[in-house]
Amino acid sequence: MARPLSPLRLAGLVVAAVAFVCLILLGNWQVRRLHWKEGLLASVDERLTEAPLPLADIAAMAAAGEDIEYRPVTAEGTFEHDRERHFFATYNGQSGYYVYTPLRLDDGQAVFVNRGFVPFDAKEAATRAEGQVKGEVTVTGLARSRLDGKPSFMVPENDLPKNIFYWKDLDAMAASTGLERTAVLPFFIDANDAPNPGGLPVGGVTRISFPNDHLQYALTWYGLAAVLAIGVGVLVFRRYRGHD
Repeated sequence: MARPLSPLRLAGLVVAAVAFVCLILLGNWQVRRLHWKEGLLASVDERLTEAPLPLADIAAMAAAGEDIEYRPVTAEGTFEHDRERHFFATYNGQSGYYVYTPLRLDDGQAVFVNRGFVPFDAKEAATRAEGQVKGEVTVTGLARSRLDGKPSFMVPENDLPKNIFYWKDLDAMAASTGLERTAVLPFFIDANDAPNPGGLPVGGVTRISFPNDHLQYALTWYGLAAVLAIGVGVLVFRRYRGHD
């Protein structure tokens, strides 16, 4: 016959039951995240096949609070190369910068365009003068949302005096160039891979990558819950059979 449970063992069973419920809830949460991520990936894939929208349409969507991320867009204007900003980046294993240049629009507003990648030794515009295209241009690329703040405390602060940005602070980019914040559209454009004269900057650098490990995490939590349940079941069975 099984002996009555001691208070300590009863407390252990309660803790095990709470842990089991928590593990199941964590697994359920990861399943919900998996469905959300799959929907996001499908949405982005669909957007990438759409025809580019005029910049005015993207601006209207952004003003209405709609999601503009990765939506194809086309814009016409004139690059203000003397105001380009440099974002520290790596591309194809090489370190350097993404060149963000204000594109001045016919209505007087501006939008920052990520024209692409340049290596460290081509940071200064004078080293790639051929690529500093003049006159009105048409830019086709992907709309990218602005960041509300620094993505992590581990990201360095932007070095404004040296014109090196470690995170895309749109307000700081605008202020450091002398542009009026109200005259700058609240999003970026990542230019496509259309070649620039002289080969720099190298366009089409947008990385569309969404880690999707939620199924793995869900199976881990459910697996731990199963191990816990089996372990407790074995102990209860042994006690019922009269073993210590």
